[in-house]
Amino acid sequence: MKEIRPSTHPGIILKEEFAIPLHLTQAKLSNDLKVGIKTLSELYNEKRGVTPLMALKLSKYFGTTAEFWLNLQNAYDLHKTYQYEKENLKFIHRAA
Repeated sequence: MKEIRPSTHPGIILKEEFAIPLHLTQAKLSNDLKVGIKTLSELYNEKRGVTPLMALKLSKYFGTTAEFWLNLQNAYDLHKTYQYEKENLKFIHRAA
């Protein structure tokens, strides 16, 4: 099986590529997105994933697409699952 490319958690992308360059504090962003500051903090700290609702909020706020945020989350989840399960996956063979 081909190795799955490492992916960055979407919370890190949100913080490093959007919030910091735009000088958005967690308090401002959580207020603007109408989410609790704990929700945002957990997202930043990789303790929470991007849900479809959060993807919609982020896409509207930053002018991106919801798919952008969900694809980041999906890639991250796939990589983490692969890392956790790669030994078990060795025993599965392609159907003839």
